[in-house]
This record gives sequence, C-alpha cells and structure tokens, in this order.
Amino acid sequence: MTEEILLSARRELHKGLQERLWSVRNGVPSNSDKHNNASVGIGRELAEAVGVVADRKRLRGSEAGAEFERQTLGFLRATFPPLRHMRPGSWAIESGSAIANFEQYSHLSALERAAEENQELAAALGSDYTIKPDIIITRTPEPDDRINQQGRYVGDETAGLAPLRRENNHVDLLHASVSCKWTIRSDRTQNSRAEALNLVRNRKGRAPHIAVVTAEPLPSRLVSIAIGTGDIDCTYHVALHELTDVVAAARWDDARAAVEVMVEGKRLRDISDLPLDLVV
Repeated sequence: MTEEILLSARRELHKGLQERLWSVRNGVPSNSDKHNNASVGIGRELAEAVGVVADRKRLRGSEAGAEFERQTLGFLRATFPPLRHMRPGSWAIESGSAIANFEQYSHLSALERAAEENQELAAALGSDYTIKPDIIITRTPEPDDRINQQGRYVGDETAGLAPLRRENNHVDLLHASVSCKWTIRSDRTQNSRAEALNLVRNRKGRAPHIAVVTAEPLPSRLVSIAIGTGDIDCTYHVALHELTDVVAAARWDDARAAVEVMVEGKRLRDISDLPLDLVV
C-alpha cells in the first residue's frame, strides 16, 4: 500500500530537522531553553519520541530560524500542490516577499513611496506595515478562457472588478502567510502577532490565511502564541502527536492541561493539518 503523502512528508520534515537543526547535546535539546527545567525535560522526551539522536552544537538564533523556515517551505511544497484537485489554480510557494507586491496590499507601495519623500509622514506611519512574511502562498489571476471552461461565465459586461480575473488584475493574490518559529520567546510571539494584525488591518479585500509553525516544546510558551482570536488563524506544531503523548505523563499535569485547552479550543494543530486548512 502506498504511504500517505502527508505521513511521508511529515517524516521527511522530521528527518530534515534532525539532519540540520534538531539535536540533543549534554541532555539539552536544541529547541529547549536550557534555563527552564520543564522546557529541557519535555524537550528531551519529545526529541526521544521523534527519534532525534544527533549530538551537535545548536545553530545560532538567526541560522536556526532560517533553517526551520527552509524545512517548513519544503514540507508545504510537498503537500499543498497535490491538493490542486480540491483547490484549482496557479499557485506558488516561496520564501517571503513584501506584502505590497500582492493585490490586496498593492496600495502600500504608494504609502511607502510617499513616506520616502516626506519625513513627517514616515514618522507618522512607521514601517510596520511593510512586512515580509517567512513563507507565502500566492495565486496567479486566471485568464478568461480558464474561467469560462464550463461555459461563458464572464464577459465584457460582468465581473469588471474581480481581482481573480486577469483582465482586471495582473498582480498575484496573497493566499497565505506562514510565520516560522523554531522556538517561542515573548518577543517572537509579539512579532508574529504584529505581522498578523497588519495583514488583517492593511488589506483591501480578502485576508490571507495566517498561520504560525513552531517546534517549541513548552506548552506554556505555545499558549502565548496559540491562545486568542482575531489575528492568527491557528498555530501548527511540527510534532503535536508526539508532544501530546509526552505531556500525558503524570508529572507534566500543567503541560497536559495546556495542550488540551489549545487543541480542544481549535488553536493548536499538527503540521499535517496545515495543507488541508490552506485549501479551505
């Protein structure tokens, strides 16, 4: 029997993380906070559950973040395109580009140009609106012959403003923004939330999917990004199944309760859930 695409891609993601990023040295996993006993304990059991055996020096913060982003990008490229039968279209999955390059946010380019010419305006606007997500999924506008495949659906007198129609718009649409966080600290949490709020507030048209992917082992830190509504659609853990089993141990009562709240509250899902969520 052929292995499930999602299961295979999830295993490849774990393998890639182990080869490049996920390790345990002197009993401390590379995604744990060595100054936090629970982080180290849960992280060590999680690494064991996933099968991490590498013993290497952990990468620096920026290097680890870039590698985690690359591995997540590979997972999405392996899992989202096979779902074209459920979400037809011309899609691209890339490392982040400034949101002003896409249809819903193209008006921000004019703001940026105006701010470059006016210091007072620049001071008033700041630069938070010119964000660059870690990973983006975009859709190319469709030509009329494709839209009209099942019959003459559009013409000269209808749908003259719809951005999906190439006759009206030649700028790609931003379908999803994925923020990648190898670990979670309070400052990184606020960064993800600020990006998400800007995507929601500054759009003209439909908001893209807004997701966070992480390998953070400590549930109390996952709470800081996963709990709450209005900005991030959902947080996805690279090994939620394994983490759930680990915190089920009696000595991690608080951690188990936190994971249950996040999962039952539809705020935390496994990485394998993400491709299907992106189809909706």
